[in-house]
Parts: sequence; C-alpha cells; structure tokens
Amino acid sequence: MDPTQARDLYADLGAVPVINAKGNLTMLGGSAPSPTVAAAMELSSRYYVDMDQLLAGSGRVVSGLLGCEAALVTPGCAAALVLGTAACITGDDPELMSRLPDTSGLKAEVIIQAPQRYKYDRVVRMTGARLVESGTPESSTRDDFQAALGGGTAAVLYPCVAEPEGFLSLEEVLEIAGEAGVPVIADAAWRVQPLDVFRHFATCGADLVGFGAKYFGAPNSSGLLCGRRDLVEAARAHAFAAFERRDFAGYGRPLKIDRQEVVGVVAALREWLREETQAARDEAASRRGRALRDRLAGLPGVGLVPADGDSVTSLGLILGAEAPVDGAGLADLLEQGNPSIWAHGAGASVGFSMYTVQDGDEAEIARRVREILEG
Repeated sequence: MDPTQARDLYADLGAVPVINAKGNLTMLGGSAPSPTVAAAMELSSRYYVDMDQLLAGSGRVVSGLLGCEAALVTPGCAAALVLGTAACITGDDPELMSRLPDTSGLKAEVIIQAPQRYKYDRVVRMTGARLVESGTPESSTRDDFQAALGGGTAAVLYPCVAEPEGFLSLEEVLEIAGEAGVPVIADAAWRVQPLDVFRHFATCGADLVGFGAKYFGAPNSSGLLCGRRDLVEAARAHAFAAFERRDFAGYGRPLKIDRQEVVGVVAALREWLREETQAARDEAASRRGRALRDRLAGLPGVGLVPADGDSVTSLGLILGAEAPVDGAGLADLLEQGNPSIWAHGAGASVGFSMYTVQDGDEAEIARRVREILEG
C-alpha cells in the first residue's frame, strides 16, 4: 500500500493522516482489518442479502465461537448497550417497543454503582432509561446496591473498565441482581485479549455483554451483543433490519450496519480466536517496537522501556529533566505534524503502542522524536 497515495487521499478530503501509536481508538478509525477480513468483506459485496436473516445467522456463528447462548452483530459496542437496554425495558412487545424513548409507566430504571459512572452511560439513557446511582462517588456497598434496586428497575449497567476499588465486583453484582431477577448488562468493550479473558467475559454470567469489534480487527463501526437468548432476540427485534422486514417498530432503526461489516466481524473473530494469530500479532508489534527502540537508542537523557529484550509491543520514553519538553509536550508536538503521530504522553513519559503502528512508520516516529528532542 503506497503511503503517498494514502496521504493524498486524506489531503483531498481535508484531513491529516495519523500514525496511530495509541491503540484501537474510535476517534482514529478504530482498526485496520487484515487482508483476510478485507477479502471476506469484498466477497460479500457480490450479492445482496436479507439483513435480518444475516444478523440471525451470524449471531449463531458468533455464539458458537465464543460459547455464549446468543449473539448479535451491532454497529459498535455503544449500539449494543442501547439495543440491550431497550430489550430489557420492552422485551419484544411491539406496542412497548414503539413507545421508546417514552418510558412512562414502564420499568425503566438502570442501576449503576456511583464510582463506576462514566461518559458512556449516556448511551443507555438514550433509550429513555433513568440511571439510578448506588452509593456515592467514593463507595458503593452491598447495602447501597440492594437499596437501589426497586420495582422500577429494568437492568443493571456494569462497566468492566476498572478493577473494583470501593465498589462491588461483577460477580457480587450478578449474585445480588440475580436474586432480584434483574438482568445485568456488562460493558466489556475492549476485553478481548488475552483470549481466555475474552471468553471469560463472553460467558461470565451477565445477561448481556457488549464488545467493540474494532478491538479484534473488525471495522471501527461494528460490535457484538452477547448473552441470554431471549434478551438478544429482543435486541434483534429492536434492530434496523427487523424494523424493515418484520412488524416491529424497534428503537434501533438508526443503528444500521451493512452486510460487509457483518461478514467482517465474523471473519475477524474467527481469525482473532486462533492462537497463531495472537502470536503473529505480538511478534509483528515487537518487531516494530525493536526497530523504534534501535532508532531512538543513544538519545541523551532519554530512557527507553523496555531497554532490552525481544518483546516490545509497546515502547516507553522517559524524559530527563534536561529535555526541552515533558511527556505531554512531546506528544502534543508529535500530534501537530503531518502525518500526525498520536501517542500517550503524561508526566515525564511518552508511550507508543506498536500494535496499531503500520510497518515502516516506526522510522517516521523516530525521526520526529529526534527532531524535537535534539532541536
């Protein structure tokens, strides 16, 4: 792939190309599907397809691969949370489905532990659900959580983004919510590696689990909803294809995904779940990391982490006091270039995730870092 042509393409559209050393971020386009995934997506363009049928069939394949009861391909993890919440509120009752986001008279409260509040709980509220906090921003106990549950509770939202500290674990929430007969929706967007962690979350006992498919090499605008068959089927009834093909006035009509993306998700998942894929991915990232480390070796007052060894899937720079900028400053200057280079900068350090750096771009990263630090 010619980088000059790619840069010209973005320039024509008024956008600056980015060398991504931050990881799979929605803001940066999410992922770079492999040749195998791209070929499957291109092949799917040969024929049109009944999308409702494709969503049902692909869901069966995904559930078989992950060992969960049922699954639905969605346009991203956020959409999975929206469709899952809608399913918990209305089931597949056409009359109730057509009422959203008007939830008056319905069980439409979603419990979230106060220390777990995050900006993505916004998408749950888009259904008309009302968030009810358990505890305080500093702490949520078992008593707090049980007190928050009530007659209007439709579901519990559990973001799997941090280890429990001052709030209940997923296992504790599943136990309490299960005794109350309340479904739990787990946001496990990026929990797809290592593979045993991926499979754990897919089968963790939560009634619904959302994943971002970009994290396992599928298109940026794709995701998965996994879990209980009845709730996944209710979510599919809310989806855009059921709105068009069946007599369901679902809430998810704007959340459309195309056939190429659905095929891409299945192809990416099959590829991702192979151990040899993970080994090859780690080695490719480490190869780029070693090349970057070699090019940055010898910079005065700059430490490299790891300083040696073959596994360099990420590389950290530790800037000494004599450096002209701190970590955030270096990251900011890298971002201002063309191509722009996005990296993690904080304190005296800058980190480069090599998984999302394309082969050869480590040379441009090194050149720009040296240019900034050496003046």
